[in-house]
Amino acid sequence: MPIDPCFADLLSDPRNTVRPPPDHIPLDRVRQAADRAMDQGKVPDLERIVDGTVQLPGRDIAIRHYRPSADAILPAIIFCHGGGFVWGSIDTHDGICRRLASETGAAVISVGYRLAPETRFPGPVDDVHGALKDMIRNAPQYGINPDAIALFGDSAGGAICVSVAALAARAGRNLRHLGLFYPALDPACDSVSQRTFADGPLLTQEAMAWFWTCYLDTSEDRDGTPLPLELEDFSSFPPTTINTAEHDPLRDEGEALHRRLLANGVVSDLTCLPGMIHGFLSLPVTSPVIENAFDEAAAKLRISLN
Repeated sequence: MPIDPCFADLLSDPRNTVRPPPDHIPLDRVRQAADRAMDQGKVPDLERIVDGTVQLPGRDIAIRHYRPSADAILPAIIFCHGGGFVWGSIDTHDGICRRLASETGAAVISVGYRLAPETRFPGPVDDVHGALKDMIRNAPQYGINPDAIALFGDSAGGAICVSVAALAARAGRNLRHLGLFYPALDPACDSVSQRTFADGPLLTQEAMAWFWTCYLDTSEDRDGTPLPLELEDFSSFPPTTINTAEHDPLRDEGEALHRRLLANGVVSDLTCLPGMIHGFLSLPVTSPVIENAFDEAAAKLRISLN
């Protein structure tokens, strides 16, 4: 299908195409501009929203805890925001988390993992996995059911979620569900979709390669932490929902993960959304395709957590 007309105004401005930033522009300025471009969409009111921190060895990691009801104990969704590992934050994805909590009835805990290149892989994965372990260990204080936890992430956050799901599976922590939107999974950036959409729309192959360069540590000191598509055994993964965009360089990466999950006997549901481009959940557009995709993903999370 052609690109959905809801993106016409956005894509008419070449400044919205994501490319590696010029070397002379400070990264803080790049982050500010990128973060401002993300749209919150609907921001439903919730019972309670609390900002806090998780204390991990040598660092405190910011979290935002969304409570859709006054129930003392709720199932939980651990959320990882996108942004190419380099930008994005709890604030940029506040609207998505509010909608997730509202539609699933679960507590949503958004983790403000450290960003690259200041913190490279596996640091961001360690942050989210450390937060997950703390939430399970101290579930009563968080007001969550430690036996009803899911992971949800978009783009780069999806990559972090897949790595965290692998670490959780190794440790025998049974997650209920893994939800991914247009996940960034392959640092090679050489798939058919990467080449087909090398110049966009919106996300370019060059930008994605730059993001991975920022994220990966050439020292290879990973402490056994896997990158998503390096995994050989997915058999202990939870049921997974993957949504990809038709006109996205990352489209084939989500499909590759789906095939590997199925080959390992994992329940996996893949939907390639027609006419969509990368990052559609955070763009200043509205479309029935986007609304329906989010509603269906939330419904699958709700069923898995109850």
